[in-house]
Amino acid sequence: MTASTVIEPKKRSETLYFALRNNKLRIGVLVLLFFIVLTFVGPMFTDYEPYQFVSSGAQPPSSEFWFGTTTLGHDVYTQFVLGLSSTFIVGIIGGGLGTLIGIVVGFTAGYRGGVVDELLNILTNIVLVIPALAVLLLIAAYLEVRGIIAESLFIGCLAWPWTARAIRAQTFSLRNRDFVDLARLSGMKARKIIFSEIAPNMMSYLLLAFILQFGGAILTAATLDFIGLGPTEGISLGLMMNNAVLWGALLLKVWWWFVPPGLAITAIVGALYITNVGLDEVFNPKLREM
Repeated sequence: MTASTVIEPKKRSETLYFALRNNKLRIGVLVLLFFIVLTFVGPMFTDYEPYQFVSSGAQPPSSEFWFGTTTLGHDVYTQFVLGLSSTFIVGIIGGGLGTLIGIVVGFTAGYRGGVVDELLNILTNIVLVIPALAVLLLIAAYLEVRGIIAESLFIGCLAWPWTARAIRAQTFSLRNRDFVDLARLSGMKARKIIFSEIAPNMMSYLLLAFILQFGGAILTAATLDFIGLGPTEGISLGLMMNNAVLWGALLLKVWWWFVPPGLAITAIVGALYITNVGLDEVFNPKLREM
């Protein structure tokens, strides 16, 4: 048995110990788990479609309609639980794509250096200064038919620069370490060095980047949906708030139409932020709560 095989389990158990003790991490994960479970279990408790007419008009929450109905006679609970799935789809696809592109660009630029680094850095800076929301607005405005997947892909393709720059900086600090030099001298290819030697030492950092990308994608999608440039098919939490505004829910005091989606978006993004802070405290010994 080598020393590394003893140290790794010890390090993992130590990380798990501090993770279970971190209140921020526990609260954030519990809130996220609640909404994830609701996403899968919630649709089992409704027989309606999102835009099915189930009442003659707006009705407050009751035993028949748990979240009430809209002024158009749609069941708010049905729209809410189905809209949650759209929110998580955008977060996974948009946040995942943004993280993936950032990882590839950041690792390549940081490890290769030289001309490759300069070219990728120029590309990163160009995309970074482009007003992403404005581009998404133009794309959404000119697409007659839009779906959740298309929206997620557009968000991911414009959200990666800050991740790429952060990973590039971390890779610069690791590429000249002894274990990387040893792998290079052994004849290992650059791609294998990056993903077998450098990446494992940055897993916690990559996880934190994904969480931030996840939350950012949800907020961007909610903004597009709220101003009416979201998907033209399906339902989402942002579209619920957009419809509520268009049909005067605030003026008519139909609070049950716009409050649930607004609170859900706030809670999910807030939980992601708290989880990110908690994980940072767990992974960084200087920030750990003893």
